Order: sequence, then structure tokens, then C-alpha cells
Amino acid sequence: MPYSHAAQAGPCELLLQPGDYFVGGGGCRVRTLLGSCVSIVLWDPLRRIGAMSHFLLARRPAGCRQPSARYADDALALMATRLGALGVDLRRCEARIFGGADMFGRPPRAGLPRIGLENGECARQLLSERGIAVHGEHLFGSAYRVIVFEPGSGAVWLRHGGAGLVH
Repeated sequence: MPYSHAAQAGPCELLLQPGDYFVGGGGCRVRTLLGSCVSIVLWDPLRRIGAMSHFLLARRPAGCRQPSARYADDALALMATRLGALGVDLRRCEARIFGGADMFGRPPRAGLPRIGLENGECARQLLSERGIAVHGEHLFGSAYRVIVFEPGSGAVWLRHGGAGLVH
């Protein structure tokens, strides 16, 4: 389910659930909790507009025709469309990538997918293909992450698996 935000009186707080994305501007704070899922955060410093996703899997399965922000390729395309409608040039955006943890802490076995790794690598590839510069990432490992994004300022905060807040 996409969220968008128009100017309003007072601060706005949104919690992105898996498969959600947000596009909007100032006065809002967007938060999500990630394990093996990944969040792509885009910010246009000129327009002071941003976007944030919370996707579960790298690619939409073959045979699934409906675009969904549950998948990295669709989430980025949906955010790009909404940002474009607001006059944002994606190549001007600063990107950050978070998540992709191995939440089960077991050694990889042949034939089993490594969903967190696939999600993180896919995010990197998709941003590269669109010419969007990655200005920071906090990927992989084995602990959850809480991400908080303020699209008006571009500020992003991270809490990683019980560690302190990182700015």
C-alpha cells in the first residue's frame, strides 16, 4: 500500500509495513523495521522530497502480473513514477540502502535462497541501472534494523539489533 503526504499542520508519523512504500515531503517522519527485507531510501536535496520502500523479495515471480511494492524491482518503479509526478529527477536523488539480514543465523546451504543477500544485491543493481548514486548503506549481518527517515531534511536514523542509534 503506497503512502503519500501533503503539507499539513503538525508532524506526521508513518509506519511502513512490509510491501509498503512512501513518497512525500517535509513535516513527516517514516519508520520501518527490517530483517531480511530491504529498504531503499531516495532523497532529492533540491526539491526536499523523498521516498522509502520496504520490500520482501528481490523480483516479482514469473506469472505474477500485478506490480507490487513487495518486490524490489516493482517498489523502485512505483517510487520512481510517484517521484517523477512530483518533478523529481531520479538521477539527482541520493540513495541509501538498509536491511538484508540473515535472520536465522545458520550457515548457507547449497540450493537454499539467501533472501537478505539477494534483496541487498538486487537493490544495489537496480539503483546502478537507473544511475542513482548510493550515498550510504547498512546491509547484511544477522540483526534487525529500525530505520527512521525525514524526507524534508533527508535525515535517516538507524537502530541496529540492540545497538545505539546511528545517524
